[in-house]
Amino acid sequence: MNYTLHQLQVFLKVADLKSITKAAEALFLSQPAVSIQLRNFQDQFEIPLYEIIGRKLYITEFGNEISHAARNIIDEVYAINYKTLEFKGLLSGKLKISIVSTGKYVMPYFLSDFLKINDNVELQLDVTNKTMVLESLNSNEVDFSLVSILPKDINIESMTLMENKLFLIGNRNAPQFDGEESRTIFEKLPLIYREKGSGTRGLMEYYFDKMQITMKKKMELTSNEAVKQAVLAGLGNSVMPIIGLKNELISGDLQIIPIAEFPITTNWQLIWLKNKKFSPVAKAYLEYIDANLSRMVAEHFIWAAKY
Repeated sequence: MNYTLHQLQVFLKVADLKSITKAAEALFLSQPAVSIQLRNFQDQFEIPLYEIIGRKLYITEFGNEISHAARNIIDEVYAINYKTLEFKGLLSGKLKISIVSTGKYVMPYFLSDFLKINDNVELQLDVTNKTMVLESLNSNEVDFSLVSILPKDINIESMTLMENKLFLIGNRNAPQFDGEESRTIFEKLPLIYREKGSGTRGLMEYYFDKMQITMKKKMELTSNEAVKQAVLAGLGNSVMPIIGLKNELISGDLQIIPIAEFPITTNWQLIWLKNKKFSPVAKAYLEYIDANLSRMVAEHFIWAAKY
């Protein structure tokens, strides 16, 4: 066996994501480079690690065993590096966080200073929908998760970071509704939805159910960025978190459509499993956030308070 650490990392990422394309994006490699490394790794085993049926990639039972071993090997290599730095008196290790997709407009601002101060800390940040975020948290694959709706079926602890406000959003040519009832407005407007499992969609549907409003669904997209671009293009309107719309609101390319009962307000929450045994890095990060929360919100998000 002459497999390399790089080949183990490539195969593990392919096994986790079940996709060569997604693995290439996550590893910042080209798709052909990942395919070559994967093929070279497979050539060292007589038993298939994966199979492709149609256009889908499936990890075999043997492949799952190898991916488990690969994860242990890579973790041990990282542990060696971290121990070396610990003996030098430096904070080191991996900080693992999963966040809902809209959280990409929030979480980086609560990470940047900590990572600059502790440049030997490695960040693993997974951006996905709410369902996948909670799965990774519940299986103890991450230290923290960022959500805007607290889960009811997982025993967690939490820290509130800041408000999350959702408004009805249209482009610069969106119609205005002076004094009309919410029910009438939503029956007229074609709405763009996030995919099932999205926290934003969950809040939207909760509001409509509570108000007993029938929506006019126009289309369904899989990210807030895709929804934003569709609204900008005039394909419809959507209920969106304001946190990702700063530049478009300032420029006037997007506008808030005033409507009663809005904004829908929740809180961005950093959550972790109750009684979780933190690594030194995770513990240091939580202490840093607790001590610097007010400053970070004031520095980066004061603009959102006026809406």
